[in-house]
Amino acid sequence: MATDYDAPRKSEDETREDSIEELKSRRNDKNSGKVDEDEAEAAEAFELPGADLSHEQLTVRVLPRQADEFTCASCFLVKSRSQLAETRGKDMYCIDCV
Repeated sequence: MATDYDAPRKSEDETREDSIEELKSRRNDKNSGKVDEDEAEAAEAFELPGADLSHEQLTVRVLPRQADEFTCASCFLVKSRSQLAETRGKDMYCIDCV
């Protein structure tokens, strides 16, 4: 019989845990059949430290596309002309998308 000497050896405690009797006793454990907690419910109950910002309004200043910028036809991000890699007809593509 071949022996794998690189495999980690089990201690006596681990051997006892794998026994049939141990597995049978775990079957009767009340928590063993418990379904994991729903992530959405856990996220709703979780509060971040600090002030409650749920009633705050965020304002963002949006600037129109500048003369030295273009919108990539693949990723639809506004990029600087220095990142222009290719033009196909009216479509312009950035370095990241080509």
